[in-house]
Amino acid sequence: MDVYANMKQGERGAWVSIIAYVFCSALKIGIAVLAGSEALMADGLNNSTDVIASVAVLIGLRISRKPPDKDHPYGHFRAETISALIASFIMLFVGIQVVTDAVPSLFHPVHAAVDMLAGWTALFTSALMYGVYLYNRSLAKKTNSQALMAAAADNRSDALVSIGTFAGVAGAQFQLHWLDPLAAFVVGLMILKTAWDIFRESTHRLTDGFDQDLLQQLRGTISGIAGVEEISDIKARYHGSSVLVDVVIHVDPELNVVESHTITEKIEERMKRVHKINTVHIHIEPIKKAIQR
Repeated sequence: MDVYANMKQGERGAWVSIIAYVFCSALKIGIAVLAGSEALMADGLNNSTDVIASVAVLIGLRISRKPPDKDHPYGHFRAETISALIASFIMLFVGIQVVTDAVPSLFHPVHAAVDMLAGWTALFTSALMYGVYLYNRSLAKKTNSQALMAAAADNRSDALVSIGTFAGVAGAQFQLHWLDPLAAFVVGLMILKTAWDIFRESTHRLTDGFDQDLLQQLRGTISGIAGVEEISDIKARYHGSSVLVDVVIHVDPELNVVESHTITEKIEERMKRVHKINTVHIHIEPIKKAIQR
């Protein structure tokens, strides 16, 4: 299955997240107003930002599927990374608002008991989002979609946030009234942490940053192929959900063109099978030339 087909399947996971987040956000905010729970309100606002983030992922996947054109000869794959960066700014804004609203309530908590309906709502939506996480994780592995895997991680964190909300509401039933605004504060911090993680990963990829441990794995895969005598240079970068690799290999100078080309085909086949990398630019040099240097 090619990268375009993978992104199309990834859109299905984005739609599942959007529908789930819209439902959870509306349910939590509505119940939070009725039950008087700051923690559940913060949780609902968190899900509202997740709707925007999921829409951004969907738009990014849609744009990324556009074929190369005159202005974009390498395609539009980085659109999903840019959309994730935009989503991180939105989540940052909401996280700051949730934290600043919760701080005053920590020092002046409302001594009215929070209706336990808020807690059961949080627990129900936690189970729902964990189910969405399992679905998106499975689909992300099947399609090799890094964007969808990131969305799945967000689904899982939201399930954990809702468990924290349940604990805060349950604590309020035992006259621990400060526990509900504390849970809201913690939820706000988790929103900020998620926003920072998405921002850091997106900017790292947009500036051609790459995981050095993974780069060494790619080097090891190529060096293990028969005929590759030496690797003098290897670079890799993310291009949306795909990876582009540039490598300089040295081979026996006695090999003819056909034999050298066969080695490059083996490299391409191994990289696709082992690492699911479809684009490898290979430059060949004779081993003696490398020694003379």
